[in-house]
Amino acid sequence: MLVALARKYLGPYRWAVVAVLVLQLVQTLAALYLPSLNADIIDNGVVPGDIGYIWSTGGWMLVVSLGQVVASVIAVYFGAQVATAFGRDLRRDVFHSVQTYSAREMARFGAPTLITRSTNDVQQVQMTVLMTFTIMVMAPIMLIGGVILALSEDVSMSGLLLVIVPVLAATAGVIVWRMVPHFRRMQKRIDAINSVLREQITGLRVVRAFVRERRETERFGVVNEELFDTSLRAGRLMALTFPVVMLIMNLSSVAVLWFGAHEIEAGEMEIGSLTAFLSYIMYILMAVMMSTMIFMMIPRAAVAAERIGEVLDTESSVVDPESPVALPGSLADQDGSPDGAVAGPSGRVTFEDVEFRYPGAEEPVLHELSFEAVPGQITAIIGSTGSGKSTLLNLVPRLFDATGGTVRVDGVDVRDLLQRDLGSLMGLVPQKAFLFSGTVADNLRYGKSDATEEEMWAALEVAQARDFIEALPDGLESEVAQGGSTFSGGQRQRLAIARAVIRKPRIYLFDDSFSALDYATDARLRAALRPQTRDATVIVVAQRVATIRDAEQILVLDHGRIVGRGTHAQLLADNPTYQEIVTSQMSLEEAA
Repeated sequence: MLVALARKYLGPYRWAVVAVLVLQLVQTLAALYLPSLNADIIDNGVVPGDIGYIWSTGGWMLVVSLGQVVASVIAVYFGAQVATAFGRDLRRDVFHSVQTYSAREMARFGAPTLITRSTNDVQQVQMTVLMTFTIMVMAPIMLIGGVILALSEDVSMSGLLLVIVPVLAATAGVIVWRMVPHFRRMQKRIDAINSVLREQITGLRVVRAFVRERRETERFGVVNEELFDTSLRAGRLMALTFPVVMLIMNLSSVAVLWFGAHEIEAGEMEIGSLTAFLSYIMYILMAVMMSTMIFMMIPRAAVAAERIGEVLDTESSVVDPESPVALPGSLADQDGSPDGAVAGPSGRVTFEDVEFRYPGAEEPVLHELSFEAVPGQITAIIGSTGSGKSTLLNLVPRLFDATGGTVRVDGVDVRDLLQRDLGSLMGLVPQKAFLFSGTVADNLRYGKSDATEEEMWAALEVAQARDFIEALPDGLESEVAQGGSTFSGGQRQRLAIARAVIRKPRIYLFDDSFSALDYATDARLRAALRPQTRDATVIVVAQRVATIRDAEQILVLDHGRIVGRGTHAQLLADNPTYQEIVTSQMSLEEAA
């Protein structure tokens, strides 16, 4: 997978890669040429006392050194640019892949591991690419060139390489092989620590309210200690590598000097040749050591690449059809937001024998649901916790796809519509009202990108949010913290409703969106919504009977089945499940 990612994402930068390779070749050859020049100075300048030869050859050495430095700097510059662009492009595609996921894929991976894969994992691969350009390209050139030049200096002493190089390579290989499983566990430990940390930050208020700081500290300490232990084991192996390599290199130097001294004494080798040979041996061992450094990074990068590849290769279970059916007037603007009211579609929603089953589940969550929600009427869905209300609602905008039966909008299967067209019809207020960091105006423009200030105030007024927004010092430009934590639960719900209202969709989907409101605000908001949704289809999921008692059609859900259908009065008269829900919240006199 690491090679596949490199091939794909380095392709657009092939000329920069070629430039890096050429420059690394130039600077490595220059480095290899310097010991030969140094040997010439010793043998032909220092020993006979030829000062002119020393100056001329020394000047040439300075020119070669300068060329080496320039080539090295430019190579590192281009290598860093390519590696950074590689990381940017890879991170972008991981993000885009996640954006296409349905709720099923999001639940499969989970937010913590997706965050790790798009940050830490990409960074590991990017760093390996950078090290490859700056070190790995140089290492084989230096190794091959060093061996050739060492042979040219003294063939008999080059036999030492037959012992030194295999010992060094085998030692480094064993250490790297032992490190692979530790790196694999390390990435999983980072996932775990991200998961716990994210949960604790999100639930900080609950932790403090129940005085559970000590428990959460202990819980974080466990995953932190696991990451520490794994990192420590990998670090110990990594720390062992360099002393072993340096020991072998130093023993090699001693061996070269020992045998070289005997050859000089015997007149078979000159002093300059010995210094050059020693330099070439060091270059060869340095090349092996640099390769070892890369091979130490490759296992972790390979694990990270596998995890990234899993994200990139996972296709969403909700995809656009090959031959989509177009609904007139449902196209969105270029930025994916509608340009106002949709004139063409009516927004009629039909469920025909719909079943939904989560992957691997023995029983479906929803069983053979059939009903119709028509424009101008409110269709309410009520039932006990876990009865499948939210799942049912999520099938309309295709957050999931039904595993059986058909969900239709204006008679067209939602799976035959482009997701963009379908989304342009919807105004969804999710069960958990989520606001994005930015300003109040920015959040409202999620519903309509070109909304005017008048439209925003009008939507806030319908959602009963105008008063508290006007009370803020900056009004519409007031800052919103991530998730909307600067507002209360009820305020977040009203802002989320305003975001849907400003869109003026054909289909309103309210997923228990009034639960944090007091009864008076709930009643005022529903009364203000009536004129806005007069010609639209409205589907409301609710727990409170007071919220849905005026709906034209109420569906009672129990264990994923419709066990009641009708108005509030009809169900109160003859549906035991609905009667049970009503009496748990109010007296029969109040319900009537």
